[in-house]
Amino acid sequence: MKIAVMGAGAVGCYFGGLLARAGHDVVLVARPAHAEAMQREGLLLDTQSFRERVRVQASTQPDAIQGAECVLFCVKSTDTESAGLAMAPHLAKGATVLSLQNGVDNAERLAAVLQRPVLPAVVYVATAMAGPGHVRHFGRGELVIAPSPASERVAQVFAASGIPVEVSDNVAGALWAKLVLNCVYNPLSAITRLPYGEIVNAQGLDVPRAMDDIVRECLAVAHASGIALPEGTAEAVLPLAASMPGQVSSTAQDLARGRHTEIDHLNGFIVRRGEALGIATPANRLLHTLVRLLEARQH
Repeated sequence: MKIAVMGAGAVGCYFGGLLARAGHDVVLVARPAHAEAMQREGLLLDTQSFRERVRVQASTQPDAIQGAECVLFCVKSTDTESAGLAMAPHLAKGATVLSLQNGVDNAERLAAVLQRPVLPAVVYVATAMAGPGHVRHFGRGELVIAPSPASERVAQVFAASGIPVEVSDNVAGALWAKLVLNCVYNPLSAITRLPYGEIVNAQGLDVPRAMDDIVRECLAVAHASGIALPEGTAEAVLPLAASMPGQVSSTAQDLARGRHTEIDHLNGFIVRRGEALGIATPANRLLHTLVRLLEARQH
């Protein structure tokens, strides 16, 4: 299968790398430093089970996606519309487009720009770019995607490449459940510059109780929005730190690199939706404000 990754950062490079390793024709559209390194030397895929250099095509230009049967859209939530517009003229007519992004409304926003269906996908993976063309994998690596005529084939291709995929009727609920996790860990890791394990296990502090405040607000907004959250959503928050104790959030990674974060689409989204529904979200508002202040200090 010919597969394109639009926005090949850590998530896109990990999944694109596994697909290329399995023999698929993969092109990665990435930032110049990464694209140049991958075009020259291949992608260094540094996973929990192997370390291998994989041959891929890489480009900085959106026209590189031409002819792709499947496009993994992995750009930051802040860039959904602009990247979608740049990509639109080059999309093959029958291509399947999957949104592998944080937040809950990216597939809808991208579909509006492209004027065609986009499959929302929930991504469960801990990764980071360790250098140009070098992706490190810290844990997990599965996807949940919405049903469509193409979903079963996509799931089969991905599974054969070492990527477990579940096709689910409740992707919206799964996206919101992941949003809850993101609203807890992303800002806390960004503000403290600590990995998840150190945050949860901080001596003399009742961090889990503070996390509960964030979670309660998110659940209230989700329920008022008519979202059927998966059972155990709240209970899954604390164990995440144990499953990936060394992980630093993508928001923390963005701040460390002087980039804009997705916080407006995480805690900021909860604040805006809460305001529209008449639900107070003070914990999320404070976290959103603090991350924005850290951003402003850099720009």
